[in-house]
Parts: sequence; C-alpha cells; structure tokens
Amino acid sequence: MTAETDAGFDPAATLDQISAATAQVLDTAAQFTDADARAPSLLPNWSRGHVLTHLARNADGGRRLLIWARTGVEMAEYPSVAARAEEIEAGAGRSADELVVDLRDSAARFAAEYRRMPLAAWSRTVRWTRGQEHPAARAADSRLCEVLVHHVDLGAGYTPAQWPAEFVDAMLSRVVASFSAREDAPAMRLHATDTGARHDIRPTAGLAPMIHGTGSSLLAWLMGRSQGADLVAEGCPRLPEPPFLY
Repeated sequence: MTAETDAGFDPAATLDQISAATAQVLDTAAQFTDADARAPSLLPNWSRGHVLTHLARNADGGRRLLIWARTGVEMAEYPSVAARAEEIEAGAGRSADELVVDLRDSAARFAAEYRRMPLAAWSRTVRWTRGQEHPAARAADSRLCEVLVHHVDLGAGYTPAQWPAEFVDAMLSRVVASFSAREDAPAMRLHATDTGARHDIRPTAGLAPMIHGTGSSLLAWLMGRSQGADLVAEGCPRLPEPPFLY
C-alpha cells in the first residue's frame, strides 16, 4: 500500500509509525517485573497492568473496526463501554510476561488486518463504542495516538519529548480544533517554539494569552500529560486550565 487516499492519509506510512511505536512500548514493558506491572501508572486508579491491557484490547477493538470497513459487515469495537472496562480490569493483574505477550499478539493481529484493507475501505464510515462515526482511517490515527500517549502513561522513562515530530504536529492541530469547538475551553494562543507553528483556541479580540513552549510540551499539557512547568504564559498570571480531553 503506497498510494494515498483522497484525504492525504498514507496507510503504509501510518502503519510504519504504529509498528515503530508498538516496538518501543513493547521494549519498555519487557523490562517490567511482576511488581513493576502492578505499580501505579500515571493515570488515576490504573496500574501499569491496566495500561498494557487497555492497549491490547484497543488493538482488538481497532481490528474489529477495520474488519467492518473492509467487509461492510457491522462489527462493534467493543460490546459496550462497561464491557471494555471489565476486560481491562480482568486482565490488569496478570504477570508481566502475560501482559507483554498479549500486547504483542494483539498488535500483530491488528497489523495483519490493517494490511488486508483495500485503499477504498479507509474512507468507509464506522462507528466507535461511544457513538462517534468517522472514516476507518481514523482507526489508524487513533491507534498511533493510543500507543504513543499510553507509553508515556506507563511512567517508565518514556516522555512526550520522545513523541515523533509528525505525530506532534498532526495531533496538536487536532486538539486545537477539538478545543476550539468546545465552550468549556479557555481562549488562548499557542506558539510552538521549536517549529514556529502558531495555533488559536477560541481567541477573543486578541485578548487571549499566548502560551510558549515546544510542540510536544504544548501537546502534553493540552492532553493532561503535563502540568506545563516548561511552558511560558504571556498575558496572564498563570496557565489557563484546559478541560479534560483524553
């Protein structure tokens, strides 16, 4: 798969990015002892075992969405939000080795189904568990985001500064668009000091504060993965408080 879809989505390039991110998180998880796997993650009330189990079940859910797009036969990502939570809880207490094998095997199943997708199938609309409907290409972007962001959530040395630049640029634009459509998001202007990129979130007559920082630092803060200690706020005494996103 080397051609791009009409929307500019390149399936082969995205799969390469997913595979590289998955290899990195597997390398991290392979170093865990059983005690490490049961230690708290950076997410409230979740151990590292919860995070790794979530990543495995997310691969299975994404694979089901791809099957739907490829075959035209509706297939639920998960039976329900509650069933998703139950699966994560049920798998979180497994040994470190079991968690790694599950993550590796589920990622391989996802990649195998991904490679079966004809180009036209990426534009077919599928529905996520919470009711959102998007082209199937979003399942690829979503999987990349899940792996990269939850790698940080493991709290095992991998940080937002290690996110690939392509991911940071694309995701920052998406987060800005999402917040711009929300009434609970504070007005602000963002300046990525490493790339020069600038973004506006619901600016009001030029009065919105300017937040300076690297693209990865801005993204981590907006996504709730950083307190923003490495950001500089201009035009306000403290950083605004972004609403919950992910």
